[in-house]
Amino acid sequence: MYARFGKRVLDLLLSGVATVLLGPVLLVTASAIRIEDGAPVIYRQSRVGQGGRVFTVLKFRSMPSGTKVAPSAGMGTATVTKVGTVIRRLNVDELPQLFNILRGDMTLVGPRPALPTQSTLIDERAQGPAHAARPGLTGLAQVRAYDGMTESAKAVYDNQYAARITLRGDIKILVSTVGYLFKPPPTY
Repeated sequence: MYARFGKRVLDLLLSGVATVLLGPVLLVTASAIRIEDGAPVIYRQSRVGQGGRVFTVLKFRSMPSGTKVAPSAGMGTATVTKVGTVIRRLNVDELPQLFNILRGDMTLVGPRPALPTQSTLIDERAQGPAHAARPGLTGLAQVRAYDGMTESAKAVYDNQYAARITLRGDIKILVSTVGYLFKPPPTY
């Protein structure tokens, strides 16, 4: 019952409240990006979501325009703007995904949306229930290991989560995510 109906209600309620409460942070961040590096403020990226459907994920832009698309682990020594360094450290760059949640492309808790180039992750999710799950702002893989996890390891956690979606499990992941937010960001 929760996975079918309650999860979406919780998503709408929490992401709606978070969007309102974090409105000033969203505006200040957008202004800082615009002042430092111009437009666009929002970075749009194709990601693979529920059932293999490709959708556009929203993020605050933290790199100069024209930076190539790659998974976080493959970014090497990519240039990050000064504002980008701050918003990544504070994990503010992900906040526009609240709009993805409100739109129904994403959920608060679920497998993180994959890049279309992450074929191992996509293929291994498709072998289990994660393929049918809506992608999340945070997920079990994100709270179990912070950086350097292989695509296969992520898929195992994603399928484990999708096999047993519960309110209690989602609350535990959301609470664990708060601890994750205080860790230093991954190196790119």
